[in-house]
Amino acid sequence: MNDLDSDSLKFAPIGIIKTPYLDTAPYQPVDTDDQEFFLQLKPEYAGGVKDLDSFTYIYVLYYIDRLKTTLQMEVSPPWIAGQKVGLFASRSPVRPNPIGLSVVRVKNILGNRIYTSGLDVFDGTPLLDIKPYINDLDSKCDANNGWVQTLDEDEHMALHIQGIPHDY
Repeated sequence: MNDLDSDSLKFAPIGIIKTPYLDTAPYQPVDTDDQEFFLQLKPEYAGGVKDLDSFTYIYVLYYIDRLKTTLQMEVSPPWIAGQKVGLFASRSPVRPNPIGLSVVRVKNILGNRIYTSGLDVFDGTPLLDIKPYINDLDSKCDANNGWVQTLDEDEHMALHIQGIPHDY
C-alpha cells in the first residue's frame, strides 16, 4: 500500500486509557501526579505485556478522540503569545491523524492492566499501541529544542516540558 492517494487506514484500539481527567488534562504527562492512571488492555492482548515491567518507561500511542478544534497548518502554542509555527513543528494535539504519544513510567502490571505515572489524556481515550522506551535507542544526546530554544522564557518553557501546571 504505497499509493499516496489511498485515503483510508483502519486501526482498532487495543484497550482504553483510564485517567482522572474528564474535561481538562495537562499539556504533558506529569510524572509526579499521584492519582491513578492505567492502561486497560483488551483480554486478548494481556500476553503482550510479558517482560514489559522490566522497562522503566513506555511509549503510549492513543487516538485523540475528543478534539473540538479545526485543523490548521500553522498553530500558536498557548505558551508563546501569538507566535505561529508549522503544525509539524509543534506538539499540537490537532493533527491530520489525531494520534497522541506520551512517555510514561511503568509502575505496576496486574494482568491486562498497566499502571503508569501521570498521563496527559482524558479518561476513556482509545489506546492504539504500547512500545518500550529503550534508553540507548530513544535518547539522542545531540537532540535540540528547535525553534523553542530561541524563546526568552527558559523557566516558563521548563514548566511546559515537565508538564507542571502553571499560569501562562
